[in-house]
Amino acid sequence: MNSLRMVEIDLKNSEHRTIVLDLVCQFARAIMGAEQELSSAKQEALITGLAKHPTTLIFVAFYGEAPAGIAISFLGFSTFAAQPLVNIHDFYVVESMRRQGVGRALLEAVETKARALNCCKLTLEVEEHNQRALSLYHRFGFDSGQYDAKAGTVLFRQKKL
Repeated sequence: MNSLRMVEIDLKNSEHRTIVLDLVCQFARAIMGAEQELSSAKQEALITGLAKHPTTLIFVAFYGEAPAGIAISFLGFSTFAAQPLVNIHDFYVVESMRRQGVGRALLEAVETKARALNCCKLTLEVEEHNQRALSLYHRFGFDSGQYDAKAGTVLFRQKKL
């Protein structure tokens, strides 16, 4: 009988590197990943960069022996809480495994690690029209960011360099 299990990825392990790369490539090809292929140069740079980044945390969900989803996260720091935080940067569940508890199990793994590291919060980005993801995140306890009710909701902005 197949069961769902979580693995914290060790990028020194060549099998783990291959699994991460495969899942990220699947995510990039998915509609929420902009439907693009990662070039071989970007694939090589991805694994090297993740391995070199000092705060990388990656979990992969397996259903039996098959990779079913991935959460790529990074430790950050909240200045006002004076504690670390975890930002979930990439979150992907293999299409055939959706609505089977994989996403929730990945979020639980990240939260467990964050609590063990004495983090004050989890953060993530989600596209406003990704209703499945928004629903999952809401059920898990994520809400719009807000520091002060009078200031309104925190918005994410970017400037590409």
